[in-house]
Amino acid sequence: MAISTGIDAISQRLQRVAAEARLPEVEVSSHYGTPALKVGGKAFVSIKNDETIVLALPIDRKEQLIEMAPEIYFQSDHYVGWPSLPTRIAAIGDDELKFRLIEAWQFRASKKLRVAFDAG
Repeated sequence: MAISTGIDAISQRLQRVAAEARLPEVEVSSHYGTPALKVGGKAFVSIKNDETIVLALPIDRKEQLIEMAPEIYFQSDHYVGWPSLPTRIAAIGDDELKFRLIEAWQFRASKKLRVAFDAG
């Protein structure tokens, strides 16, 4: 499992894994002043700090993942009731990260983009 240190290394890792997942129309951007990947102007993952990324996922899915892997996914008071899942970047392997980036991308992408991605 790769361990990223520093915001730049985390950003590079997110971009690399998103590219490996062949996610279309990913924009390297920022979200509330932190580095993020967006689709259609909507952040699907952002970097909170050098230990934590935040994935955009439906609340019910977020709760499932926290229960499934509390060493990777967690909740903080700031994110209660929001479709945002704090994730320990050093604890998540690239394969798992790829699944989560796809899931977060699908949550934020337009229906047209999702259909095109699913067909590909």
